[in-house]
Amino acid sequence: MLTRELLGTAHVPGGEELRLYAHGRDFIIALGRNELMSTRMRGSEEALATMTLARLAAPAPHLLVGGYGMGFTLRAALAAHPRAQLTVAELVPEIVEWARGPMAELTAGCLDDPRVTLAMVDVGDMIATACEAYDAILLDVDNGPDGLVRAGNDRLYTREGLAEARAALRPGGVLAVWSAGKDPAFTKRLRSAGFAVEEVEVRARANGKGPRHIIWFARRR
Repeated sequence: MLTRELLGTAHVPGGEELRLYAHGRDFIIALGRNELMSTRMRGSEEALATMTLARLAAPAPHLLVGGYGMGFTLRAALAAHPRAQLTVAELVPEIVEWARGPMAELTAGCLDDPRVTLAMVDVGDMIATACEAYDAILLDVDNGPDGLVRAGNDRLYTREGLAEARAALRPGGVLAVWSAGKDPAFTKRLRSAGFAVEEVEVRARANGKGPRHIIWFARRR
């Protein structure tokens, strides 16, 4: 029987401790009892990229990706659109160290792709200081629209945070938010912030199986 092997820990500024585990050939990043991400389930994170790009008309779109995680969203975007430019905001240095260390084979050099800019900052700070800079903002920094990983992430999902995201998008741009489950109150906040909203259910696994996750695609009018 396979057991989990602890490979590393990381402190999230203003939050709790993350743990990286190996489980056979798989990797898991956990926060307390919550399994935040796993190499066994990547389908909805990849869909966050591909379904967002499918909604953009720009020939060379600029995407801001909030949270590198295990890189599923980043690699899917790079594969789906050869002219896309991607800025990845990652707050936790160890996440990048793990990507270049024990998970280097999985990472497959995506952080060194010339289309990628890695910014070791809070994605909320990048959004708050941007003005019509991005064709899309992709957020997968929590298990849903609340600050599970760190309380500071709460601001991303408030009326004020959504107003900042709208201002950071170019006209017709898309704010895409990943969630482990539904949140009707968040859907209402998106609409009241001036977005045209699609709520799409996506399976966790690329083969169409696994838990049902939610992605909101909120287009700036």
